[in-house]
Amino acid sequence: MARKTPEVNSSSTADMAFLLLCFFMMTTTMDQDKGLSRRLPPMPDPNHKLEDQKVNKRNIVVVKINSQDRLLVGSKPMHVSDLREEVKRFIKNPYGDETLPEWKDTTITYGNKNYDFKISKGVISLQNDRGTSYAKYIEVQNELVGAFNDLREEEAKAKFNKSFSELDEEQQDIIKEVIPQMISEAEPKDITKK
Repeated sequence: MARKTPEVNSSSTADMAFLLLCFFMMTTTMDQDKGLSRRLPPMPDPNHKLEDQKVNKRNIVVVKINSQDRLLVGSKPMHVSDLREEVKRFIKNPYGDETLPEWKDTTITYGNKNYDFKISKGVISLQNDRGTSYAKYIEVQNELVGAFNDLREEEAKAKFNKSFSELDEEQQDIIKEVIPQMISEAEPKDITKK
């Protein structure tokens, strides 16, 4: 008569594996994608005829980042920490300087009140080299967006006596219309191979 070999009770092994799986799923953090949040313009109507738009040179400032992560704003070398104030000065053009962007006078009605605004026609053109580091690119992008956010905050306090985040949706839309985030980005170039 053959002897029976003892069997290992494996019913609890599956339970243990399941508990370990649950434990690791709850305690492990998953990588989160980070990047720039940008709203792309809508696709153009295929039937729409393209027209050449002439942009006055005084309405554009070119921000360049080279492969050594150095910054050039217009024709001046600049440190990233000074970029925000330079962009704000360019967009605002507080003294009507002929070398800075033009304004368009606009009146917007909110509630029973009319608000007069001067909308800048200024555009920031960002150009970078293929050798530009990602960290410097993001740093420059943050300063550019920060400049527009600061201008919106100032305008909200001046017109509505509130912080931009405290405004209702319609008021925020008015401020966004008055201070549009006009950042144009050119395709990276490889300047070093010229």
